[in-house]
Amino acid sequence: MRVWRQATGILKDKNSIWNAKFSRKGPWRNPDLETVIIKATSHDENRIDCKNVQRVFKWLRTSPLYFKPLVWALSIRMQKTKSWVVALKGLMLIHGVFCIGIPMVQKMGRLPFDLSNFNDSYLNPSKAWGVNSFVRSYFAYLDQRSAFVSFEVKNLRKNNNNNKGVEVEETLMEELEKLQKLQTMIDMLLQIKPKHMNMSVGLVLEAMDCVIVEVFDVYSKFCNKIAGVLMRIYDVGGKTEACVGLRVLQKAIVQGDELASYIEYCRDIGVLNASQCPKIERISEEDIQDLERIISGAYYAKKKNMKGVNDGVENEKNQDKAIEARDYLHHKESSENGLITVVTHQWEVFFDETFVDDDVKENNVINGKKGNNVTTTNPFEESYSLVPYCHVHVNQVLPDLISL
Repeated sequence: MRVWRQATGILKDKNSIWNAKFSRKGPWRNPDLETVIIKATSHDENRIDCKNVQRVFKWLRTSPLYFKPLVWALSIRMQKTKSWVVALKGLMLIHGVFCIGIPMVQKMGRLPFDLSNFNDSYLNPSKAWGVNSFVRSYFAYLDQRSAFVSFEVKNLRKNNNNNKGVEVEETLMEELEKLQKLQTMIDMLLQIKPKHMNMSVGLVLEAMDCVIVEVFDVYSKFCNKIAGVLMRIYDVGGKTEACVGLRVLQKAIVQGDELASYIEYCRDIGVLNASQCPKIERISEEDIQDLERIISGAYYAKKKNMKGVNDGVENEKNQDKAIEARDYLHHKESSENGLITVVTHQWEVFFDETFVDDDVKENNVINGKKGNNVTTTNPFEESYSLVPYCHVHVNQVLPDLISL
């Protein structure tokens, strides 16, 4: 059955490539780019075509005019597919496109395709539920991530236009709301994991490598932001802000435990990036107590009484508290194994460079006997093929990239 499924997948890919090559080139169609996308999202569950994945990235870096054909071709392929392999490769591809950091991609908004109800038509339902859940969870996060980034970009632009380019500081409540959104994204990320013991295959593990990097990227942003928010609450925050901040910290304690369990689970199933994860620091009990005192009013009463008695000592304590809040979960001392909690810029899964075992690099195999020797944290292999430059005219108006 598996051999028949693989043979059928190969025929479908060849037929799709044939149709793409003879399609008419236009604003929304680029036969050469469509061919590369089809190869990058093939039905072969044993390997990732890293060469063509990198070619997609090169097309996009060459000119922003290639973004529209990329979105069109990938959306059509994702909407038509009933294969979990093609769907997962497509999600990994769009995830990599996000990580390139092109402004046009950051303005995309919601994903232009929907896999929220995805079902694989080739597997037995008793075996397909695991991969179906994995694809749906991965899609749900990427869709939310794209919408969140797009909202932040639009909001920043709106503030700059209203204030003639002068940077406007967010209110304390706006920062707290953003922290809650980041926590929601962390919850969605923690739902992306193999839920069936037979899912520990090369393609799934490569996707989990990307997810692990994303987990620590989002969690690091949360930790960096909460430090500044705590300082603002201590300085100017009222009871309302302190109540919201307390709920955020209480949820952060729970998420820290869940994140530690998630990383341990990923290590057990063989996710490479999970083995390099540093220790997760916990929320300090003192921060919780300080916010509780602010809510009860005791914090400011204590500050008022101490101000007249020993103003210099109190200021020093407040300064220490601010420094502690700023450095909290960000600049902790090194643990016994020498690792620290600053993890955001350590790994970039979708970066051009990759380090793969020679046998794997030669045969381009992820799963199987040779695939088990993968030593890379980058699922995409660099490709040096040339991409035709598509010139962007200065006065050219680009159409809406989302309304397909």
